Parts: sequence; structure tokens; C-alpha cells
Amino acid sequence: MKAKASKIVVKEVRFGPNTDEHDFNFKLNHAKKFLQEGSKVKAFVFFKGRSILFKDKGEILLLKFAAELEEYGKAESLPALEGKRMIMFISPKKKK
Repeated sequence: MKAKASKIVVKEVRFGPNTDEHDFNFKLNHAKKFLQEGSKVKAFVFFKGRSILFKDKGEILLLKFAAELEEYGKAESLPALEGKRMIMFISPKKKK
């Protein structure tokens, strides 16, 4: 049974609440590559200091990220705030 079990690899993509368009696209391309390889992607927005005031910006950023990756993977859950991080997992779509 162990031999047939596939190991799930989780790759992380980190954003700040004020991530610019170019950085967003750069990280989006990396996430696409990770999902095509079959890895899960853990996207998170890290809030430093007073930037926790921009929770809505972080949530919008993660939802936009999930929408862009719709054809490569499926979002497992909505963005959730855990301490100073807002986390979201995206799992790869099954290959046909």
C-alpha cells in the first residue's frame, strides 16, 4: 500500500498585502508550473505590523490568484486568516 501511495508536495507562494501587478504575474507563472507538475500550492499573504489593517486587500489578492489559476487547479477553501497570515490552498486538477 505504501508503494502505491503518492507523496503530496506542497509549494508555497508568499505575497504582501500591497503586491504589485508584475510581482503578482511572476508568482502566478510559478504557481502554474507547480500545479502542472502535480504539486499543491499554498498561497498566503503575510501581514507585517500595521498592514493587518488591509485584510480586505489580502483576501481580494488571494481570490484573484485562485481565479487566474482556475484552469490549472481548484481552490480547496476560501482565504482564512490565521494569526498574521491569510492562507489558501490550491490543488492541481486531475490529468485526463
